[in-house]
Amino acid sequence: MAVSDHVDLPTFMEGVKKRNPYQPEFVQAVQEVAEDIFEFIQDKEEYHAQQILRRIAEPDRVVSFRVCWEDDNGNVRVQRGWRVQNNNAIGPYKGGIRFHPSVTESVLKFLAFEQTFKNALTGLPMGGGKGGSNFNPKGKSVREIMRFCQSFMTELYRHIGADVDVPAGDIGVGGREIGFMFGQYKRITNNFTGVLTGKGLEWGGSLIRTEATGYGAVYFLANMLATKSEDLIGKTAVISGSGNVATHAAEKIVQLGGKVLTLSDSGGYIHDPDGIDQEKINWVKSHKTHRRGRIEEYVEAFPKATFVAGKTPWGVPCDVALPCATQNELLGDDARTLIANGCKAVAEGANMPTDLDGVHVFKAARILYAPGKASNAGGVAVSGLEMSQNSERRSWREDELQQMLKDIMAGIHKSCLTYGDQGGGYIDYVKGANIGGFKKVADAMLAFGVV
Repeated sequence: MAVSDHVDLPTFMEGVKKRNPYQPEFVQAVQEVAEDIFEFIQDKEEYHAQQILRRIAEPDRVVSFRVCWEDDNGNVRVQRGWRVQNNNAIGPYKGGIRFHPSVTESVLKFLAFEQTFKNALTGLPMGGGKGGSNFNPKGKSVREIMRFCQSFMTELYRHIGADVDVPAGDIGVGGREIGFMFGQYKRITNNFTGVLTGKGLEWGGSLIRTEATGYGAVYFLANMLATKSEDLIGKTAVISGSGNVATHAAEKIVQLGGKVLTLSDSGGYIHDPDGIDQEKINWVKSHKTHRRGRIEEYVEAFPKATFVAGKTPWGVPCDVALPCATQNELLGDDARTLIANGCKAVAEGANMPTDLDGVHVFKAARILYAPGKASNAGGVAVSGLEMSQNSERRSWREDELQQMLKDIMAGIHKSCLTYGDQGGGYIDYVKGANIGGFKKVADAMLAFGVV
């Protein structure tokens, strides 16, 4: 009988780095999970013998392809596309498509790895995947975006399916882009199936999908505060980003009685000491969605606010913080500043927005800190519900979906409590989320044998 080799964490991570050179985001994501999983599996021989963590940290497949398209001037443009299918032990691969110049194989591998645990935490039958391209939709005409999406799907369609891999939107990919890609998929395959989520309501989409990630992050934040017999009434919130997740997180904070002080984009952040109320949130939504404007123009519409160029908002004193922009936007020194200024809770709306130093700072300070794989799972949860609706050829009412979203976020919170309760009133939500997600996927992998 084979005897497993119980390597320690440094040796395991050295192997990950060696196998994935020049992929810092992916290595960071694996490190953050492995720090907790190694302790959990220390006395569990079956996980060691079957090399479960090693297998989860090796994607099932990474598909890379060329995407050729023509711009409006007739110039041929060449981009690179990817689909990372990380793990399908508990269901079809599920995860978004991102169009942004920063997209690399490393970024997509980290996102697909995180997605595997996030999807497991929802309780829905979904594996983990992610895809995208280094195509930048900013500054492109609608026809250029359409041509790119059609070319992208002309390759991607071979690798996806309603029971195989179900992509969704992400940064740079909204309802318009999903529509273009779904239209091309239908054109090529002659199939009308739930192969993409985030679709329009007229052709198979789900109510509240747009709001789900931001709302879910705030629901999770409220669950955390409730463990301290607190709520959001009267609390000040600092939020980064000004896209879909950030604006809907702000909206839900306001609905629950909180006061939002900041929003941001790649140019800097705005600070509104009077609070960003629903009217102002609606202005931001319209400005960013329809005019593709910059957040700095907020101060022209609302002169009491100030704009700080080239900075993130973590120096603004607050009770709660929600990083909702992108990965590694909140660094160790930012975390120290938030704590020094009295921040009580952090709920991540983006994927891995806090770097490892920041994660360690929050954990050492024993504040309420929710990693993205737990707190921003609301979006993929409603995507999973959209898959169910597509399979049943039906649509659920908004009130039904809102309740299901609340229930799913409460379920994720309960899972974090199960594995993250450290005693003395401290919940390590990172540990709870990592172990809760890992155990579900790992146990399914054990059941399948060595495949």
